[in-house]
Amino acid sequence: MKKSLLSIALTSLLATSAFISTQASATDIEGLSANVGVVSQYFFRGVVQTDTASASAGVDYEIGNFSVGTWVADVQDGLEVDLYGSYANELDNGFGYSVGFTSYQYTGDFDTQYNEVNLGASYEFLSFAYSIGTWEVEAGSDQDYNFLAVTAQYEGFYATYGTWGDEFDGDYIELGYGADVSGFDIGVALIANSKELNGGIENDESLVFSIGKSF
Repeated sequence: MKKSLLSIALTSLLATSAFISTQASATDIEGLSANVGVVSQYFFRGVVQTDTASASAGVDYEIGNFSVGTWVADVQDGLEVDLYGSYANELDNGFGYSVGFTSYQYTGDFDTQYNEVNLGASYEFLSFAYSIGTWEVEAGSDQDYNFLAVTAQYEGFYATYGTWGDEFDGDYIELGYGADVSGFDIGVALIANSKELNGGIENDESLVFSIGKSF
């Protein structure tokens, strides 16, 4: 019997986890962290990226309030490679804020490049994210977009409303729960997106499972 893609991805996650854990303990570099994960279906801001399971891995480095990192995910037709950096701080009254930059790049024919500025704010159980970006269209004029998300969290549960603007359109709602189980981050999310984010098809709902580990 053939293994399912999710089963193969989970096996790869466990093997990669063991390897990275060994390497991390060997180097023990302060501020350096890594992560690996698998999702049953890859969604990004309400938009379907894969029809099947997707594995990912990333490396981050923090020094003070500054951080830089990279994250790579399987998008079936190649890889998504994200490069990002940010400055984040939290004031004595509990208000947090951040400003950063992200570049989304792709191998294969999946997509072309996106570059955006990211702004964030948080207070108690609420957080806000706002991004302004440009999609570099391969055979046409570049397109500008913005994205706004509001998230409420409580003891592992969260609810997110996200909406696209400018030359992009569409919105979505995501309800989910995450927990640490034996050192692994386990999550489940229900995503309902508008037809603009669903290939022109009327509103649809998707249930997504995830497992990951950080070092």
